[in-house]
Amino acid sequence: MSQNMGSASPRWQRLGIMTAGGLLTVAVALQFVRFIVPDFKLDNPPVTSVIQWDSPQTEQLWKTACADCHSNESVYPWYSYVAPVGWLVAHDVHEGRDKMNVSVNHHVEFDDMAEEIEEGGMPLPIYLPMHPDANLTDAQRTQLISGLRATFGGSASVFGSNNS
Repeated sequence: MSQNMGSASPRWQRLGIMTAGGLLTVAVALQFVRFIVPDFKLDNPPVTSVIQWDSPQTEQLWKTACADCHSNESVYPWYSYVAPVGWLVAHDVHEGRDKMNVSVNHHVEFDDMAEEIEEGGMPLPIYLPMHPDANLTDAQRTQLISGLRATFGGSASVFGSNNS
């Protein structure tokens, strides 16, 4: 009986090595999906318009809490380049840009933006653990909304040319 146990061991080892090799091959292959599937691409299209912010504080709060998903100036952290987490990051950025992107010249709806921030819908809860600076205090949230109102609310054009 001890001979059977001894002969089964190399077979299990070989199966374990083949399984580990297969999993490693799949994991490496998954890293290249973002180059093939457009929805998983980590990109920053050209900025065609820049915002004339009411103050440097508003701009800084915007960059801290909003810009990664609502502009073409996303800063992708290291984990964005590791599948499948990077797919989620790319999806969220593309979805955020589709809803509102200040890097392209289009109408920004201040009321909707302020409501999302006031109700805690933005930034997304999934964003906050890896970006603790984006978890704004009540005072920062109030300051951001006031700055956004001054920047977007009622202003004829907050967009400047990026052709300078």
